[in-house]
Amino acid sequence: MLAEDRLDEDLQIATKLGGEESAHLSALFVTLAPVPTGRYQTLSPSWLEVRERNLQKLSEHVAKVRERLAAAELSFDVDSIYAEVAGPAYDIGERAVYADLVVAGPGIFANDDLKSQVVSGGLFQAGRPVLFVPPEVNATLRPKTILLAWDSHPSAAHAARDALELMKMAQSVHVTMVDPVAASRASGDEPGADIATYLARHGINVSVETLPSSGRSVTDTLLRHALDINADMIVMGAYGHSKLLELILGGVTKSMLKAATLPILMAH
Repeated sequence: MLAEDRLDEDLQIATKLGGEESAHLSALFVTLAPVPTGRYQTLSPSWLEVRERNLQKLSEHVAKVRERLAAAELSFDVDSIYAEVAGPAYDIGERAVYADLVVAGPGIFANDDLKSQVVSGGLFQAGRPVLFVPPEVNATLRPKTILLAWDSHPSAAHAARDALELMKMAQSVHVTMVDPVAASRASGDEPGADIATYLARHGINVSVETLPSSGRSVTDTLLRHALDINADMIVMGAYGHSKLLELILGGVTKSMLKAATLPILMAH
């Protein structure tokens, strides 16, 4: 997924990731139309002029994307969304259904409105894993070290399953829990043991690490640990629900999508 802001960085990441796996790349350029207010009332001459300029700019961006991807010698297709009345979440979800992985580059990550639309459409509507890439980080589909944020919830299990092939290629996977509760109806009598056993059966080099929050937030604790172990990626479940495009996210999910300093693979 591409946005006007940071388009060059988005394209660089997309071509790199597509090239790593010799994958077909479906590029989707998303633009949010300005809300018609004041002198830009819908169907007024001023609003129509702004709309025409925006559509022309969108067409130019799509042509640029096609040119860049053709030069990269990748299998690809390019589509675009100009979202006017409603947000693009539904259209994003329709396209994401046919993708193995949705990649939201820095242009999306830095735009809260677009980011929420990708979460709503890609994660909640289509049920596809989404890799969020913050600005100025090294993104790869062949990470050496992965931090799996674990809390025994189904969303975390879905994330682990969706990232299974990535974890098989990694040198190490750190199952990381913050202040887990040892109980049969919480994290089990031995928190992290079940998921570690599951991953080990798939030949994954896994370790279980329990972290105290010590007064810090879960997000801050996870990000600090990711830095300590030199993780290339965080894998985690996304919590919340989307109804009529009104997105409500769990606290850790929302804060992680604001504070992340490395790629995050989320699943729901």
